[in-house]
Amino acid sequence: MPEPDPTTMLIAYDGSDEARRALNYAAELLSPRHVQIITAWEPMQRQAARAAGAPGVSVVDWSADDDAADPAHDEALAVCREGAKIAESLGLIAHAHLVESTGAIWSAIVDAAEQLRPDVIVTGTRGNTGFRSLLQSSTADNVLHHAGLPVFIVPPLEEETE
Repeated sequence: MPEPDPTTMLIAYDGSDEARRALNYAAELLSPRHVQIITAWEPMQRQAARAAGAPGVSVVDWSADDDAADPAHDEALAVCREGAKIAESLGLIAHAHLVESTGAIWSAIVDAAEQLRPDVIVTGTRGNTGFRSLLQSSTADNVLHHAGLPVFIVPPLEEETE
């Protein structure tokens, strides 16, 4: 009898402490064998166009057809590779993917999940609270409500109060 397909996780990895923490917890608690590490990135040209309304900002043409010449692409690739190396150091089989974001980061994660078809999405969260949480919904919250599959959300460490 053939062995069933292993469980696959999609891990949203942006290089933050919260993303590292989520990756470590998922490896320990969910015991996956295969992980898809994704890093969402936005081309510098699009970032510059969005910021063009700000005084003193110059728009630089990074040539939209050449991702290798885009510093945002290079940074995202390094972050994604870092996530895959961490996953491999935890004994996982990791596959790294860059996802170009054309809108909200959560949307890029959900779109990647539709293509990669993981069993679960893993993400960290910065844990915004209070007034800030009313103004800005979190990436993790939006992934949870739009992905249509299980989402493992790892909260940030509680900061010690003095």
